[in-house]
Amino acid sequence: MSYLLLTGGRVVNSSGTVDADVLVKDGRVEAIGRLGDLPIAEAERVDVSGRLLLPGGVDVHTHIDSPMMGTTTSDDFETGTRAAACGGTTTLVDFAMQPPGQSLTKALADHHAKADGKAVIDYGFHMCVTDLYQGATGEFAEIVQSGVSSFKVFMAYRGSIMLHDGDLFEVLRTAGGLGGQVCVHAENGDVIDRLSADLVAAGRTGPGSHEISRPPSTEVEAVQRAIKIARMADSPLYFVHLSTEGAVEAVAEARSKEWAVAGETCTHYLTLDRALYDAPGFEAAKVVLTPPLRTQEHRDALWRGLRAGTLGVVSSDHCPFCLEEKRRLGEADFRAIPNGGPGVEHRFIVMYAEGVRQGRLSLEKFVDLVATAPARQFGLPSKGVIATGADADIVVLDPGGTTTITAATQNQRMDYTPYEGWVLPGAIESVYSRGELVASGGRYVGAAGRGRFLPRATQ
Repeated sequence: MSYLLLTGGRVVNSSGTVDADVLVKDGRVEAIGRLGDLPIAEAERVDVSGRLLLPGGVDVHTHIDSPMMGTTTSDDFETGTRAAACGGTTTLVDFAMQPPGQSLTKALADHHAKADGKAVIDYGFHMCVTDLYQGATGEFAEIVQSGVSSFKVFMAYRGSIMLHDGDLFEVLRTAGGLGGQVCVHAENGDVIDRLSADLVAAGRTGPGSHEISRPPSTEVEAVQRAIKIARMADSPLYFVHLSTEGAVEAVAEARSKEWAVAGETCTHYLTLDRALYDAPGFEAAKVVLTPPLRTQEHRDALWRGLRAGTLGVVSSDHCPFCLEEKRRLGEADFRAIPNGGPGVEHRFIVMYAEGVRQGRLSLEKFVDLVATAPARQFGLPSKGVIATGADADIVVLDPGGTTTITAATQNQRMDYTPYEGWVLPGAIESVYSRGELVASGGRYVGAAGRGRFLPRATQ
């Protein structure tokens, strides 16, 4: 047996905060309380006085070692999960992408092979459905039984990964019938394609045109349409990366009718402004994200949606492409720039600083959004909480410290960060995954390949 005793800290859960010690036995939380005098001679004792003890982050939206837009995301499961651990995230649910012409079960098996023996934190998968070939829905039951109980579809990118409305309905109906849930990327892809073509025809080929081609209404219309289709299919629905006030309002209306509609937003939509698209040269390509960044009114609506419970999860949408790779593919035409950016390493501390320390969120709400709620939403009962019997995934955060974000010291395999030079209140001192110290002072110190696949039950 192995024991770890964290003494003198303040334990924060979504349900409340208490000054207490935490005893860990064989990777799980054994007890919480005044345990400093507990007579366990072999316990490793760590004094965390003045520190916050927070549940390890649960990021349910990442794209690691994923083929996309003619290239592959820059982090593999070794670098991506090390970066996550150093940033306070101890569990990921990653998207297993179905390449064109490949069966769903083969795509899932290939994604397992990418993660097995490389991931250093625990992980699960969503299954992306990009080609609903004949018989594809017949594989859903096998996928769900294997522990992958959620699927994803795209309402944009026609000709590559977009599904039309009939296929969306079929995925919703089949997954819902199996007790699974469907994650939807909601944008009106056909309108975006027309707007993009108009911009290119007018000679506006630079990265700043990405934002212009995807106005807020293209998201709002798709959200409204997906809700209606989900109602026809009698299926639950989860929206990824919502960015607009109108989308928040549409989800709020659906939830007021007690429809099974949930939604997330992402760190960058809460903290970064569309003015970054006005950067000179090719710099704006750093924030060619989908959907694009928005103005202050939309950020304010997203924060309100989080506080009200309309949006229940904050994810990173970690989809990293180095700037030089973006330039290689899309310098002549913004439509070819790989859509995505880094975020898994900085989600936790940015949300703490911008949410808690700016007075937008309570500590408990912060924990709920970055750990507890995503674990609950996607069937991970041992994660996202510091409680007896739960996995001992614990972040030790010094509220009196500071964090400086810079590409020069990040662990993500990236040549930039959109948060370059940000100095934030609070510092993650150490991170434990299943009771093992995996990160200290922003560097990975755990064993290689220690992460475990987490099969998830249906809801």
